[in-house]
Amino acid sequence: MTGSGEWRGWRAATQAALYGAGGERASATAGAPGSGGGSTEGFYRRPEGPAGHFRTSVHASPLFAEAVARLLCRVDEALGRPESLDFVDMAAGRGELVAAVLAALPAGVLSRTRACAVEIADRPEGLARRIEWLREPPSAVTGLLFANEWLDNVPVEVAEVDAAGVARLVLVRQDGTERLGEPVSGADADWLARWWPSGGEEGLRAEIGLPRDLAWASAVACVGRGLAVAVDYAHTADARPPYGTLTGFRDGRETAPVPDGSCDITAHVALDACAEAGARTATRTHARHPLPGSPARPATGTHPGSRTITGPDTRPGARLLTQRAALHALGLTGARPPLALASTDPAAYVRALVSAGAAGELTAPGGLGDFGWLVQPVGIPDPLVEQPVADAARDPQAAPAPEAD
Repeated sequence: MTGSGEWRGWRAATQAALYGAGGERASATAGAPGSGGGSTEGFYRRPEGPAGHFRTSVHASPLFAEAVARLLCRVDEALGRPESLDFVDMAAGRGELVAAVLAALPAGVLSRTRACAVEIADRPEGLARRIEWLREPPSAVTGLLFANEWLDNVPVEVAEVDAAGVARLVLVRQDGTERLGEPVSGADADWLARWWPSGGEEGLRAEIGLPRDLAWASAVACVGRGLAVAVDYAHTADARPPYGTLTGFRDGRETAPVPDGSCDITAHVALDACAEAGARTATRTHARHPLPGSPARPATGTHPGSRTITGPDTRPGARLLTQRAALHALGLTGARPPLALASTDPAAYVRALVSAGAAGELTAPGGLGDFGWLVQPVGIPDPLVEQPVADAARDPQAAPAPEAD
């Protein structure tokens, strides 16, 4: 097979294929050159949007947005119910999540919420006027910055170990043909040594996640007080995939990653590395919580499936959870309704059964429930550790749901 076009690293090739020659999704926090503006070409600028090619938790069920709305209510409570509460949807697609979150908020929170969608594509028709459509997040967020399947599309270099045991950059042409390039060096080599050491066996691969660390640190830096959350396909240092995870999606099906703009190109995220970068950012600029005006709720516990990230120059606070654990902490359990309801109120039973099925999909092991959640509080207690009284999206005075795994 003969390749076409110039040889480039996967980072540059993915950048052009997904975002055009000069743009990058959520460009101001992408940690890569070429932010802002750019060509009208690129997979993420196409009119059908991401939903035309793959299905995320946002598209799977409205229960996901309702859970995010409950999380925003908890952040609001921890902030002392500020006059203006920010909700920032990073890599917003066509605004599906931010619109659904607003619809799920109680009136008292909705009236104070400033909603921002961050995306390089043009503003979609019909989106509510109150939703700001931005190329980069606001510089001083007070509230919740939520990044659902953003970091996996921040382009990265791919490294492969050669016959001599040396990790080299993988070069690619526009048709997907590959060859090995120069040895990995500099900051990329340092990142590999710290987060994804190769072991020296020929053919082993790694995706160099440094641009994602920088992207996440930059996103956290936009949060003055509140919470930053990244939700994505993820892995950690104790279970890196030996041959990497680079892949493509086209028309709802997984396909070979070909950097010609015809498909999504994605790779799982080393969320533990991102967590350390984000924690450093928060530590440099913010005092330990709680702050005046926020509930004095000490972080006394965690949920099953969670892991606190610590490291050099970090403080406890950044946590990794499975989506299953995070949604359970937000009251979404997928529990079946009591069978007695079927005889007393059959219609309600059917509705509850459908809801339980949708919740089950969002939390299923081996599926969406295995997604990673990186939870980074900035100047407030972790809203997922202990449940405040006002945690229901539609009823801020409702009692908290029981914790479950």
